[in-house]
Amino acid sequence: MNDDFPLGLLFGLLLLLICLSAFFSSSETGMMSINRYRLSHRAGGGEGRAQRVMRLLGRPDRLIGVILIGNNFVNNLAASIATIIAIHFFGDVTGPAVATTLLTIVILIFAEVTPKTYAAVKPDRIAYPASLVLEPLLKVLYPLVWLVNAISNGLLRLLGVKNIEGDGDNLTRDELRTVVHEAGPLIPRRHQAMLVSILDLENVTVNDIMVPRHEVSGIDLDDDLDDILAQIRTSQHTRVPVFKGDINNIIGMLHLRNAARFLSRGEVTKAAIVQEAREPYFIPESTPLHTQLLNFQKQKRRIGIVVDEYGDVEGLVTLEDILEEIVGEFTTDVASQDQDIHPQEDGSHVIDGTANIRDINKSLGWQLPTDGPKTLNGLILEYLESFPDGPVCLAIGPVRMEILEVRDNLITAARCWQSVRRTVAATT
Repeated sequence: MNDDFPLGLLFGLLLLLICLSAFFSSSETGMMSINRYRLSHRAGGGEGRAQRVMRLLGRPDRLIGVILIGNNFVNNLAASIATIIAIHFFGDVTGPAVATTLLTIVILIFAEVTPKTYAAVKPDRIAYPASLVLEPLLKVLYPLVWLVNAISNGLLRLLGVKNIEGDGDNLTRDELRTVVHEAGPLIPRRHQAMLVSILDLENVTVNDIMVPRHEVSGIDLDDDLDDILAQIRTSQHTRVPVFKGDINNIIGMLHLRNAARFLSRGEVTKAAIVQEAREPYFIPESTPLHTQLLNFQKQKRRIGIVVDEYGDVEGLVTLEDILEEIVGEFTTDVASQDQDIHPQEDGSHVIDGTANIRDINKSLGWQLPTDGPKTLNGLILEYLESFPDGPVCLAIGPVRMEILEVRDNLITAARCWQSVRRTVAATT
């Protein structure tokens, strides 16, 4: 070791090995930290480097195997060369201890912490170029990698891990909702709300958004023909149900555009109205919205009659109602357009008892429970467990309510406001 050339060569080789150690360390972190969904999108778009990384991540045991084989080889070789250099300067006794201490510090800083931290922050900048080296290196070292994987996979099977192929991370609905929320400025807030609403369609049934039967405006064939014609001419709806005597006896759905056919004739009969009506489309009340949306598309329908388990009509639901659950109301100010909610000067709201709880929550930003009764009247009666004899005040969560009017065993109006204190009580 008296010749400076071999010593300089050893120093150069040691520096190269430290760089290789940093490469393998950063490659491991970069390959495992890369965004799998962005990677899959790029690979699907035909990007070659993304496809190469996907192939390596398809078998993570082989990828980790070739990285660790290379990393351990260069680290052990670097330790041997560092020991030779240290013995040259510090002697046989002190040299190994000095080499171990200094090399540990150097590798820890320059070949472990720094490159791995950078790879964790910028995985794309490491994973893509590293795959150019790792893929051919895996082919060269495949016999050794196969042997190491065979032993390690056998140990993993003893621990209950049977599938070691990287088939991607499948997201649950709640996890996907979190991903949407954490997208930040990459997805506009309005679009985030729409995506989350689509995910929530499965948790909402047609019974939650339907127009209840007492609010359904239809054509009763038992009425006088003049009254029916006046109703058709002044109707604000595009499609109306046609029934006889009772809404449970629905004959069909009349599109008012088709009404022009018999209105243009000199004589209009009820038979002509029935002839233009389309066969009704019935929907079970427990049908989830995402299923009904597909059913509307499949059946080429825009409106359906909601029935309960006994076949009685509960109300009707339209395609527009479901779309509003996704994109929001089609009005600019929901609270001002909702005829069931009447803002007051003191900040409270006088709400009709027949108002839908979900509509109240959306209009006012409240969190009234929706897993029970669908209307404000039903919610209040559920909490009181009896019909009030007179004015009653109660609190449901942070929302305080004062019953203003009761008629025919129906709470027709209540004054509601949201308070800071959360209490559940009822007083008369």
